[in-house]
Amino acid sequence: MSSKPTLHFVDPSSRARAEFARLCFALGHHTEVYGDVSELTAHCPRDGIIVLNDLGTEQTISVVFDQLSKSNILLPVLAVAQEPSASRIVAAVKAGVLDYLSLPLDPAGLAASIDRIAAEAESYVAARKRMLDARAKIECLSGREREVLDWLTRGSSNKAIARELDISPRTVEIHRANMMAKLGASHAADAVRLKLEARL
Repeated sequence: MSSKPTLHFVDPSSRARAEFARLCFALGHHTEVYGDVSELTAHCPRDGIIVLNDLGTEQTISVVFDQLSKSNILLPVLAVAQEPSASRIVAAVKAGVLDYLSLPLDPAGLAASIDRIAAEAESYVAARKRMLDARAKIECLSGREREVLDWLTRGSSNKAIARELDISPRTVEIHRANMMAKLGASHAADAVRLKLEARL
């Protein structure tokens, strides 16, 4: 990513989009603006930083990340909002947002945030790709195989898992072998790592 990444600003207000574009132009950034996330995913940007106005509507940050993932858009996200609550900020960060700023934006604060995110962008994109790949593999598991993986992640033995699920240890072994094969895991540690990377 260049020292001046392209910014992709999502906000339903045309006035807010124009003001943001002017601010970022003054900071030396090219800015693309979108009325909503579906417009962004239609253009499918492959580089830069997404700046999203978190309006606190039904289109929550987690829903936005699901839409981005379905379009294979792995770019880092900066959220902004008018007087955001602590709970909204925490939820956004848990969903994957790298920074959260209050509106109106302070130019110096925005520039500093963009610099921090740009420095982390490469590792962020790689980690997000690993997360989506891990989730895709885990989604292929049956319900019972996923339960075995959950207990395995907690450090449980086959006998302990059998007791928890009220099945025989031999049945656990079969589910565990199938789960490992579907995940492409050679060792239990590989399966646990995939579960942790999936952040489920």
